[in-house]
Formats: sequence, C-alpha cells, structure tokens
Amino acid sequence: MNMSEEHRHQQSDHNQPGHDHHRMMLKDYRLRFYISLFVSIPVLTLSPLIQKYLGFSLRFTADKYVLLALSSFVFFYGGWPFLKGIVSEIKKRQPGMMMLVALAISVAYFYSVAVVFGLEGKYFFWELVTLIDVMLLGHWLEMRSILGASRALEKLAQLMPSEAHLIKEDGEVVNISIGDLKKGDSVLIKAGEKVPSDGIILKGKGYMDESMLTGESKPVRKNPGDQLIGGSVNGDTVFEIKIRNTGADSYLAKVINLVKEAQAAKSKTQKLADVAAMWLTIVSIAIGVSTFTFWIIYSHDFAFAVERMATVMVIACPHALGLAIPLVVAVSTSLSAKNGLLIRNRTAFENSRKISTVVFDKTGTLTEGKFGVSDITVLDPEMNEKKFIQLAASLERNSEHPIAKGILAKAKELGVAGLTVSNFKVLKGEGVEGKVDDRQIKIVSPGYLKKQGLTTPTQADAGKTATQIFMLEGNNILGSISLADKIRAESFEAIKQLQKIGIKCWMLTGDNKDIAADVSQTLNLDGYFAEVLPHEKQEKVKELQAKGEFVAMTGDGINDAPALAQADVGIAIGSGTDIAAETADIILVNSNPMDVTSLVLFGKATYAKMMQNLFWATGYNVIAIPLAAGVLYGVGIVISPAFGAALMSVSTIIVAINARFLKIKR
Repeated sequence: MNMSEEHRHQQSDHNQPGHDHHRMMLKDYRLRFYISLFVSIPVLTLSPLIQKYLGFSLRFTADKYVLLALSSFVFFYGGWPFLKGIVSEIKKRQPGMMMLVALAISVAYFYSVAVVFGLEGKYFFWELVTLIDVMLLGHWLEMRSILGASRALEKLAQLMPSEAHLIKEDGEVVNISIGDLKKGDSVLIKAGEKVPSDGIILKGKGYMDESMLTGESKPVRKNPGDQLIGGSVNGDTVFEIKIRNTGADSYLAKVINLVKEAQAAKSKTQKLADVAAMWLTIVSIAIGVSTFTFWIIYSHDFAFAVERMATVMVIACPHALGLAIPLVVAVSTSLSAKNGLLIRNRTAFENSRKISTVVFDKTGTLTEGKFGVSDITVLDPEMNEKKFIQLAASLERNSEHPIAKGILAKAKELGVAGLTVSNFKVLKGEGVEGKVDDRQIKIVSPGYLKKQGLTTPTQADAGKTATQIFMLEGNNILGSISLADKIRAESFEAIKQLQKIGIKCWMLTGDNKDIAADVSQTLNLDGYFAEVLPHEKQEKVKELQAKGEFVAMTGDGINDAPALAQADVGIAIGSGTDIAAETADIILVNSNPMDVTSLVLFGKATYAKMMQNLFWATGYNVIAIPLAAGVLYGVGIVISPAFGAALMSVSTIIVAINARFLKIKR
C-alpha cells in the first residue's frame, strides 16, 4: 500500500460509524514513540561515538551485547509499523514510503549486528534508534493533523440531539430516542433546543440558527409550512413540527455521506501524486544503490557507504507527497460542507479554477423567486377579479412553480376558496391546463401565445420587470396576471466579485426579453438568454462552450438537469434540504448567489494548496537527496540518517500545516 492509499484508507475508516481505527493508530504510534525513546537513552549512552562526542567513557564486559539487545527491541518494536508496511507494499506491487524506511532501518540494523559478531566496521545502533524515534514522532504528529482535518465532519455528525419530545395523539409529550422517531411523528422543539430531524412546521414562528449546516451566519425566519433541518438550533420560541425525514434520508445524513464520497474519490491531481510517489520510491532505491556502489568504490569504507545509502532512502521517502493531496481533500470537503458547499465531483471542483463564464438561472437564484401579484387584468366581461383569481389559483394549486405560489398567496389575501380541478396537465416550460368549474382552462406564458399565433394583450401597469401570464379558454384570452420578482441584494455583490476576478456572468431565463434585458442591465451582466425552454438550456451552454468558454451552470437541479450535465462544472443551487441533485457536480445548500463566488474562490484556493504541497513535497528532494548521497562530502557537509529522518518529518509536518490554513472566503 503506498502512502497516499494508506492514509485515504485510514481516513475512510475513520469516517465509518462506530469505529476508532484512526484514533487507535494514533495512540499506537504515540505509545511506540515514548517506549522506543525511553529505550533509546541507554543505547545512546552506550554508543562509543556518543561517548567520544560527550567526553566520557562507560565500558563493561559484554556491553556490546547489551547495546545489541536494546537496539533489537527498538528495531522490532518501534520499527514494526514500517516492517509490516513493506510486506503490504510488496504484495500489492506498489512500492512506497514503508519500503524505503524498512530498507533503511534494516540495512542499518543487520549491518550493525554483523559488526557485533566479528565483521570489521562500526555500529549504527544510535543512528538506528534515533531514526526510528524520529519516524514514529513524524507519523504521530502527521496523524494528529489528519484527525484534525476530519474534525469538521465529526462536528456535523454530533449536531443531532439524543432525544426528541414526541407529541402523542392524546396531546401528552414524552421523551424518546431520536432513533425511534418515525416519518409523520409530531415533535415539540423548545427554545434553545436542536431540531431532532428534518420536518415541516405545524405551529410556531421564530428564528433558527442553521450556521453549522448551511453556512448562513444570520438566524433564518421560519413560519408554519416551512421546512426545518435536523441539527439546526431553535432560537427563543416553541415549534411543533411534523417529521419528514429520518435516519439515512435526513439532510445531515446525506451531507455526511456526500462528504465521505468526496473524500474517498480520486481526482486527476490525486492520481498524479500517486504516480509521482511510486516513481519517487523506485528512483530513490536506484539512487540509494548507486550511492552505495559509488562510495564503496571511491572510499573503500563499507560503513560509510551503508550510511549514505540509508540516508538517501530515508530522505527520499514520499511521505509528504503521499499526503499532499489527501490532507487538502480532507480539509476542503469538511470545510465546504460546514459552509453549505457540497462537493460530489472532486475533479469538477478542482476545475472550478478554470471557469471563465458562470451561467445563472434567473428565478430563485439572481432573484428572490417569490412572485407577488402586481396587476390583474380581466378581459372576460362575465368575470370579476375574484372569480378570475379563483380559477387561476385552483389550477395553480397543483404546480410547484414560484409563480403558482404568488397566485395562491393572492387568492388567500382575497379570501377565495379553491375549486375542484380535473385532467390537470403540465405544458412543459409553457404553463398548466385543466378542467375547473366545468371550463377547460389554460394558464400560459407569452411564448405560448406567440407559438399559437395569438395576439398578446398590452401588459398593464406592471413595468418591464414583471412576469405576465395569461388565462385561456380555448383560444379566447380571459385575462392576465402580472407578478413581480425582486432581484436579490446579494446578486449585485456576487456578480461584481466574479467579474472582478475575470469571470463573465450570463443569465438563462424563460421570461420575456424585456424582463431579461432589464435584470441584465440592472446587474451589469455580460449577456443573457431569454424565453428559453428547459430543454433548450443545454444548447445555450453548448453555444458558450463552442466559443471556448469554460462554463459553470447554476440551476435548481431538476428542470436544469441537461444544462447542468452539459456544463464543465454543474452547480445545483437553492436545493434546500433536497440535495439529491444527481446531475450536479457541486450542490449549494442556500439560494445565495454569493455562494457561487465563494465556491469559485475556494476552488482556486484548494487547487493552490494542492500545488503548494506538491511543490514542497517533491521540491525539497531535489536539494536533500544529493546532500544525502554525499555530493558535498568534500567540503565537510554530510547528513546523518537521523538528521535525514528529521528533515523528511519536517517536510511532512509542513505539508500538513499548510493544508490546515485553507479557508473559505465569504
């Protein structure tokens, strides 16, 4: 198992429920380090070279056998993880760090054993034990860094409370384990408590803190009918909710699963690092053997040649290289999940640095998506405004479109009751139709009228930025409703920030050209596509790609699925608790367009961290390996195996620390 695979395996294990594999590994390295360090003290004390350096002498009968026994303990006990690792790497035919360390300590140990039993030369016992001590320390510190990188995901898993207040049919409230909650249960949430599972508010109005789940820093206002996410924190009110999702179907469970998949997935950058680590191992062994051959011929000093070879192998360990990408992956996926950016495709996320054009869906992304009726024009002389809205609301009650919600809100305001609807049908991208009050009614867009060759009545006093829909009975236009949708305040800053870093911003909408032009001009967009049906959105993305643009498409993950799949980076935005956007590469939990800016900047920052780590992990070898081989021996510069181990461990720790400095700019 090469180094990167070993640690991805450990990370994957660590994220599995009910296991402590990674923590046990960390404790094991820590224990081996302390015990080996303790035994190393008498080894250093009994070593002739150390005594010479410190100016004292401690000799007794059979002292070399005591030295051998202590060193053997450190070799087999402290060096066991490396000796075991070489077997695994040989079986898999994937040479890596464990092979280099195992070869280095084995050469030092068995050569020293031979000297004890009569071979001419000098012991390497003190170098051996200090080398093992430093390697164990490096592994221990490195695992602490990996554990820290996954801590954000742990915090997500710990968000859920252990109990819920179940409201029984007779009104009695009892405490039960959240594991016993079922879909449809009614639950009471008191002030300051966490929501036990996803649900819909039955009673209560107030604010919820969703910052740990979605990255939304401000408390979010919630009303009856709104959804609550399991793990969010109630403010100062009392809610009664109906449980919607439990267990694996809950939002939090899906988020944790997505993060696990993203951490386990290999991107092109990771595969490049894996190949580089394997070749570095092969080259290192070749250089080690060449170094030994050179010094045995040049100096005729067998001990010195062995020392040079061992040092080369230790310094060249692709430890930092194997961790360069996995550590950044662990940090970035956990950090992004905490901030409402869910990564499904690692390669697409890393490619976000290449984005040259972002295409935004208009409704609900650049605008609030909350349509309010601004004007009603009734053309049928036998119908008043209330009857007109009653027909429209009855038909739109079966639709999930934001326009439908605006019409239903108006009907509620006017106090009109709904009528029975039969033969309901969705006209894809154009409207809805059905039989209401024994009348075959259609509610359609201006595009439908144009397609049917019908004259569009003059839009009443709604202004250019309103959306107008029409009610038809056969080919007879009964009237129109104008609905206004406000541009989000965040959209202005999002567009400004993206354009500031050289990214063009386009808009896709099914609305008419007047509305599209007005929104585009207001936001200072680079261009727009208007009156586009859902199935045509993919073609518009292709048009931009044909011009050489690297396109990111943002949509709701349902109607925009073909366009999301076509784009170089597909971003599902405004999905709320529904994060099963299968065609999207990245899912943004909130509908805030600033999150698109955050995603692009974070993608650039993540890739930069990966490149920095790869540069350090490979770059230091260019200097360190020649020094280890002894190229500056003539001017008195020689690196010992222990110093080489320390240098290698420092490079690993630098890579780990650098990954932890990754931040999301919001």
